[in-house]
Amino acid sequence: MTARMSALRYARALLDVALAEADPAVVEQELAAAAELFTGHAALWKVMTNPAVPAPKKRAIVDRMLPQLEVTPVVQKMLLMLASRDRVALLPGIVEAYGERLLDHQKVVRAAVTSAAPLPADRLTTLERELAGLTGRRVVMSTAVDPSILGGVVARIGSTVWDGSVRRQLEKIRQRLVASSQ
Repeated sequence: MTARMSALRYARALLDVALAEADPAVVEQELAAAAELFTGHAALWKVMTNPAVPAPKKRAIVDRMLPQLEVTPVVQKMLLMLASRDRVALLPGIVEAYGERLLDHQKVVRAAVTSAAPLPADRLTTLERELAGLTGRRVVMSTAVDPSILGGVVARIGSTVWDGSVRRQLEKIRQRLVASSQ
């Protein structure tokens, strides 16, 4: 099983437990903070991901760190279990997968919107409402500016792209002209 699949399974189980025993959003924040603590300290991360270090020693390290972390029991159990099973290396992937699962549970999708120039707030609100209507979910948007699209907007939700850019429209016209001249 790949590391991504393992992380997804842990994330799914963690969300199930969090929904029953804690606030899932708080669990996400605490888990992300714990992952940042581990990955942010090179020496600690090296020890926790080194297969030569036995799992009981890794669990002891996590045990000693828990009082300073001040996390909910759900996150404590998850960190201890990962250390006991020598799976701490999965923690960043678990954080990512948990965040995705939580958004899915909350019926929220992320949209990446690119425009040629910054969009005014009222336009962003309208675009967010239109994307919500298309997906049937609440939309959380991130915006970017890319002058190379010349005008219009490109919206991406997951693997679906709505390309209303001037650059794309010009490309379509060029393709039609080339096809008709042959």
